[in-house]
Formats: sequence, structure tokens, C-alpha cells
Amino acid sequence: MISKKEALVNYIHLEESVTISYPNDNGTAPKKAAGKKYTVEEAVETIGFGRFHILLLCIMGSTSVAEAMEIMLLAVISPVIRCEWLLEEWQVAMVTTMVFLGFMAFSGVWGYLADKHGRWKILLISTVWSTYYSGVTSFAHTYGWFVFLRSMVGSGVAGHSQGFILMTEFMPSKYRGRILPLGQIFWLTGSTIEILLAYLIVPTLGWRWLVRISTIPSIILLLVFKCIPESARYSVSVGNTQSAKQTLNYIAKMNRSSLPQGTLIETQTAKRGSIFDLVDSEYRRTTLQCWFIWLGTAFAYYGLVLTSSELLENNVVCGSPENANLYNSLETCHCKMFEAADYQTMVISTLGEFLFVPFSPFVIETLGRCRSLALTMGASGFFFLLLNICTSRALLTVLLFILRALVSANFIIIYIYTAEVYPTNIRSFGLGSCSSMARIGAMIAPFIAQVLLATWPIIALCLFSGVCLICSVLAFTLPIETKGRAMQEIKPSSDEQ
Repeated sequence: MISKKEALVNYIHLEESVTISYPNDNGTAPKKAAGKKYTVEEAVETIGFGRFHILLLCIMGSTSVAEAMEIMLLAVISPVIRCEWLLEEWQVAMVTTMVFLGFMAFSGVWGYLADKHGRWKILLISTVWSTYYSGVTSFAHTYGWFVFLRSMVGSGVAGHSQGFILMTEFMPSKYRGRILPLGQIFWLTGSTIEILLAYLIVPTLGWRWLVRISTIPSIILLLVFKCIPESARYSVSVGNTQSAKQTLNYIAKMNRSSLPQGTLIETQTAKRGSIFDLVDSEYRRTTLQCWFIWLGTAFAYYGLVLTSSELLENNVVCGSPENANLYNSLETCHCKMFEAADYQTMVISTLGEFLFVPFSPFVIETLGRCRSLALTMGASGFFFLLLNICTSRALLTVLLFILRALVSANFIIIYIYTAEVYPTNIRSFGLGSCSSMARIGAMIAPFIAQVLLATWPIIALCLFSGVCLICSVLAFTLPIETKGRAMQEIKPSSDEQ
């Protein structure tokens, strides 16, 4: 009897699906746990948060570093290319517009392909795409080629959102609201690094070397992507249960944890997402409200970035100097390069986005996604109205600093909400479509912040405020709250198809 018990104990090192059974008092064996089944959601929750998720945050979060550097690059080299090719103001603005046009055109495409072929593959392809075209941009010798190549960079960068999708799908529910907002730190880091690099490189080596050096983070990312596997949720949604099981075993081993007892549920292969899934009766209201919120979020964020420098340098709300017209006419004939004070202003403004990061996990987890977004959107609209008051430069800087934190928080919350609200088979496509709408807001913002603000500052600032307040109402009335909600694996209606 003793030898039999010792033999049974040795089976503890077998695979988790094998369960040790001791006879009951009546001599019959209980039901084996091998008959039990578990979902990916249950496996993720059982494994818990650990070393794998820290590695995931560092690698996938770093895609935001690369994206932020590519976007901020446009701001820091605009004066240089204007001087080199003797560009008009509208031609300089066209560079930014074309980048966001490429971003908008490809966001939905990358999302659709990610739902069909996998998040990891599309993230890899889009990163290679953006890195290649960014490097080639440094060899552009005409304005036309520069605009075209930068629009190709924007098209590739649009696929970087798959890194956020991977983080969302691997993260346990109780940690999504706490950890995902920390990804904003990577965006801020990339923006700050690009400004500092521009300050050091542009006056000495020129803008072409700045572009080349700015691709280094993307190249490093390509080398470490192999450390992160394909999403287990995606693998199950396409019927590849074996790959999902291997991925979950890998995560459990790295976290020094274990999977639930039993076997992974094999779900029916779901139909890939389409625009019709986003606007059917189940998700129509959510999708339409999210689209406008995303548009308004990008409109306010990029509008504030452009408005900040205009208000700090010219203070159009308090009136322009008498020689402003003469000054502006001279600026169209002569180059004005960024000085040390300009770089300092850009850094201070960017650092304002760090203000909300320490508080975002608490706010999001306490109030929920919808009410948190309604609060930050409403506060953004209020502070945009305060900018209409003529005040000192010091107080204006404080207002802009706080407002930068609020518009940044809007992006954090709506990213988390959108990734959580859609099921796996349409998650990437849903986020991609929302991201495309955001680029429309980003393309409109320069015309309000740089054209309308110069002539009618009150109207421009009230327009930014009005959009934020509308988005606040839409966020508060979103039909689905995702706080503490399990991520949906497959769209329910797809089971019937």
C-alpha cells in the first residue's frame, strides 16, 4: 500500500492535464480533472501577473517610443525643411496632413489583417514598413519625395497599435486598468528623446542624420519581437488551440505559475471582423460614439500641441504686437530655426503629460472607463475655455501644463476601453477603424490651431472646448462599461453564422 502511494505521488511532475486520483473509502475513483475545460480568459486570470507581463509591457510599450519619435520628428524638422526647400506655410503643414492621411488610410487595413492573420505578424510587418520608409526619407532631395515617403511612414506606424492589442489580450482583467495606462510613459519618453536629439543633432549633423538615428529604436524592436508570442486569444479564435496552449504554457513557466486543470476549450472558428460587424445592432451605438470620441480626442490633443507654442510665443488672446504684420511678412522671406528656448518650451509642454500617469490607474479602476473618460473630457473642455482669459505667461504655462495632462489622459482611457469592448475576432479591426477616425481629427486640428487661432482665437478655443464637452457626454452615455468585465472571445452573433 505504501509503494502504491509513492508511485502515485511521482505523477505530480506530469503535464497539468493529468490528475492524481486516490480511491475513495468505497473503493471507487472520483471523476478526473481531465474532463474539465477552461477558456483562455480563465487561463490568463489563473496565471496572473508576472515576469512575462513586465517583459510584454517593455517591448510592446516601446512601439509607442518609435511611434512618438516619428510623429514628433515632423515638428522638430519643419523649420529646417522650410529653409532648405524654401517652402510656404501651407506646404510645411501639408507634410503633417499627408502623414496622418496615410495613418488614417491604413489603420483599418492593418486592423482587418491582424484579425485575419494575427497581431504579431502585422505588428512585425508594419514596423519593418515604417522603419524602411523612415530611413529612405533621409535621402529625399525634393519636397515631393519627402512628402510621399513620410506618408508611407505614417501608413506603417498605423500598425503599431497591434502592440497595445497584444498587451490588452495578455493582461489579467484586474491589472488592465492599472498597467495599461503606464504605456503612456513610453510615448512621452519617445517624444522627449526626439526633442533632445533634434537639439543635439540638427545644428551639427543636419536633419537627415536625425531621421536616420530616429530609426534605431524600431530596429532594436525588430530584434526583440521574437520574445513575445502570438496572442492566445487570437489563436483560439481561428481554431489553433495547440498554439494557444503552447503560448499559455510559455507564459505560465515564465511567471512561475500554472494553468488551470483540464484542457483548453476549442471554440468554433469565428468569422473575421468587417465593417458590418461594427455597425450591426449589437455594437452600432458603441461604435458610432467611439468614432466621434476618437476624432475629438485626437482633435483636442494635436490641436493643443500646436496651440501651446502659438499662445506661449505670441499670446494671441491678449492681442498681437503692433509690428506683428511686419514680423509675419518677414518670416515668409527668411528662415527661423528653433532656438534653445523653443526646444525647452517643447520639453516642458511634453512633460505635462506625465501629470496624470500616477493617478490614472486609481481613477480608471474606481470610476470605470466611461465615467473616467467623461470626467477628463469635461475637464479638458473647461480648461480650453480658461485659455480665453488674458493672463500672465506663468499662469498660462500652468494651464497648458494641466490641459496637456488631461488630453493625454483622454487617449489613455479611450484606448483601453476600445480594446476591451470588442470581442477577439473584431478587436483589431474595431481599434483600427477608431484610430482612422482619430486621424481625421488630427488633420483638421492644424487648420484650427494655426489658421483660425491667429485671426479669431476665441472661436478657435471655444471650438476645441465644444468638441471636448460633446465627447464627455458621449463617453458618459456609452452603453457598455468594461471595468471588471471579461474580454469577449468571439462575437456572440458569429456563433450563429
